[in-house]
Amino acid sequence: MRKEQTNMNIKGKSKIRITAVALLVVILASVGVLSGCGKKSEKVTIAIPNDATNEARALLLLEKNGYIKLKKGAGITATIKDVEDANGIEFKEVEAAQVPKTLKDVDFGIINSNYAIEADLNPVKDSLIKEDNGAEYANILAVKDGNQNSDKIKALRAALESKDVANFIKKKYKGAVVSVVEKPTNGYDSSVNYEALKGTTITVAASPTPHAEVLGETKKILAKKGINLEIKEFTDYVQPNKVVDSGEVDANYFQHVPYLDDFNKKQGTKVVSVAAIHNEPMGLYAGKSDSLDKLKKLK
Repeated sequence: MRKEQTNMNIKGKSKIRITAVALLVVILASVGVLSGCGKKSEKVTIAIPNDATNEARALLLLEKNGYIKLKKGAGITATIKDVEDANGIEFKEVEAAQVPKTLKDVDFGIINSNYAIEADLNPVKDSLIKEDNGAEYANILAVKDGNQNSDKIKALRAALESKDVANFIKKKYKGAVVSVVEKPTNGYDSSVNYEALKGTTITVAASPTPHAEVLGETKKILAKKGINLEIKEFTDYVQPNKVVDSGEVDANYFQHVPYLDDFNKKQGTKVVSVAAIHNEPMGLYAGKSDSLDKLKKLK
């Protein structure tokens, strides 16, 4: 009887040991899995503009540099829904003008040069990666369709395409904003009757930086012919096209062609490009992370 009881005790203790070991294995395995999950789920947050085309520009910039993969065919209208492989990146969509203010809360932010300049960021020195200086996203002078050949608009265009304005852009922005005018003028159009325009006021809707500043230089050129240039500043991307389409303002200067095309399509407006003036390369800026080491390239 005692022998049987002893055997039972031995077996019981063995079962307890086996159960304890098995439990320990399960716990360790669970810790390992959870630890692995923690590493895998660690996200890199990037703030990007939420408006049409600028969001696509941000995504295309990341794809070009090997950080994400977009669906085949995704182009200038791409959104985060077109991201095929986010590569551990979590996107925070905000209004373009607000991206600089979110840098303290995200790892990185992709910012338009005009808003970077307003936030005291230097697009040349502070951007970690940036777009090429191509004319694809050149900022344009735009007017209501049908007005592009009026003397007022031709005079405005000639002044904006002048050597003085090109030199002003080069000197003031030092590469952060780049003139795309291939053949700068002397500031005037020989086909325009400037005498008839004396005393005339031309109104232009523009973003504060750099557009209104560039127009300030343009204003000096027109003033020499007795023409007043009234610059109306806007901080959004909607009203400048609406006031031109309604006829309230003669022209606007704040956007690129892809944005204008998308706006006309969605809003039913009839605003057209007259001339490409400058380019503002979009760039990736440091937020909580100050090194690209936090971003891993796709394999």
